Amino acid sequence: MKDGRPRSTFSIVTMSILALLWTIPTIGLLVTSFRTRDDAASSGWWTALFNPFSANWTTSNYSGAWTGADLGSGFINSIVVAIPATVIPIMFAAFAAYAFTFMEFPFKEFFFLLIIAVMVVPIQVAFQPMLNILGPRGLGISGQYIAVWLLHTGFGMPLCIYTLRNYMSTLPRSIVESAKIDGCSHYQTFWRLVVPMSIPAIAAFATLQFLWVWNDLLIAKLFLNSSNTTVIVKLQQLLGTQGQGAELLTAGAFISMIVPMLVFFALQRFMVRGLTSGAVKG
Repeated sequence: MKDGRPRSTFSIVTMSILALLWTIPTIGLLVTSFRTRDDAASSGWWTALFNPFSANWTTSNYSGAWTGADLGSGFINSIVVAIPATVIPIMFAAFAAYAFTFMEFPFKEFFFLLIIAVMVVPIQVAFQPMLNILGPRGLGISGQYIAVWLLHTGFGMPLCIYTLRNYMSTLPRSIVESAKIDGCSHYQTFWRLVVPMSIPAIAAFATLQFLWVWNDLLIAKLFLNSSNTTVIVKLQQLLGTQGQGAELLTAGAFISMIVPMLVFFALQRFMVRGLTSGAVKG
């Protein structure tokens, strides 16, 4: 390795096996997306993979999924939902993480423990109260984008605060103290020093949050209308009660993966660095 340590054969073999096991279902999904409904029902995807000339291949599943589910508008709706639902929690959580790391105020540790405790509460238990608050008997914004933005912000902020606070705690405090001596306010210190140094953690959480929001089905199905629902809900609607449209789901799944894959590959170099920083100090 670059640092002089010998390579571990056991680790290489183990990771290769795990990567293969993780990839096998995706390969099966890809093969099935190019098979006809009757062909996919008569034999497994591995049969078509190892005997490609005996299978009935087709690309009509992709055209059928695109036109049947109206994925074009679903993509636009998903982007309109995902980008603000990623930026808003990071914006507020970064301020909170800075306060928990570099500022002193009463009950600071108690509030931080309270935020960690909120992380273990299932989001499903909040749906009924949120439907009452955001619905016709409350604010009356259910079915609008702002309702989904607020929900994803509330559900995503605890983990974001926890991640950014752990990362910021690894930053050299001497730099922040020097900025304070030079007369910088907390606002100036935050934007000019802490945010630029916290870009890996911010990018790591932004990747995870974007993927979670993009792949969300339950919140979008409950709090959006059919006219502005996301691509994931539109894909789910392809499947009929008797299993009709199952062949379109596999093709639609790969179409919906385009944007998340682009986001992941663009920010993947920040993932490990941002999530592991703060795990071990010293």
